[in-house]
Amino acid sequence: MFKVSHELPNNMLHMSKDINDYEYCLPHLLDYKDNIYKDHFIQTKKEGRYIIMDNSLHELGEAYAEDRLMHWLYALTPNEFIVPDVWENQIATIANAKNWMDIGIPPTTKKVAVVQAKSLEEAVACYISLKYIGYKKIAFSYGAQYYNDLFPHPNKFVGKMMGRIMTIHKMWDMGIIEPTDRIHLLGCALPQEFIYYKKLMDLEVIESLDTSNPIIHGLKGIKYEHYGLKGKDPTKIDQLEEVELTSDVLYNINHNLIKFKQFLK
Repeated sequence: MFKVSHELPNNMLHMSKDINDYEYCLPHLLDYKDNIYKDHFIQTKKEGRYIIMDNSLHELGEAYAEDRLMHWLYALTPNEFIVPDVWENQIATIANAKNWMDIGIPPTTKKVAVVQAKSLEEAVACYISLKYIGYKKIAFSYGAQYYNDLFPHPNKFVGKMMGRIMTIHKMWDMGIIEPTDRIHLLGCALPQEFIYYKKLMDLEVIESLDTSNPIIHGLKGIKYEHYGLKGKDPTKIDQLEEVELTSDVLYNINHNLIKFKQFLK
């Protein structure tokens, strides 16, 4: 079944079981001194919650330190781990994915690789290579520049949204993405993107996605319109200052979560 997780600020982590289908972990936050984030994930692991652990590339600009990734892989034993990739660098990403295929991690943790590229052609080559190496689940980021090249639009967020849709559907039409493949969608430029994957979701090709979009915009006082959004607040979840959870803030977040689920349907 298609799974969705929305990254949450520390003062909302206790709501995760009510909001999310699974837990999405950013490993660099596990090392924060306040321990709130770490304690949450240790507890959810004890409770048997499904956990996907990222490598924090999106937040840090590069994957988190290998020694800390290894530490948390064994301390937390997530169900899935997104192996380190290199932003828009096909060759380095494939090399990393090959190296990590040979690195021992907890046997119950499934390794997931990410497509990185500067063009559709490179994305196709990267996807094929990752499958050849042996990855059974592969992720697509939301912010690649080549998405805008594929779908030029005055609104760059529309371009990125449509570019990822086009990339995945083109690979499907070409037979490169097959019915037995499993895909994870990393974040989103605009929340209405997920209206356009219905067939692939029904076939369970797209297995999971993570995005803090409805949460961050709700915390910022931005409510989804009936069509979604025209822009994207640039704040990342680890940059978000704690916002008091007033009734108005919680209303905005709940409104966005309801609209987001409607887009998925």
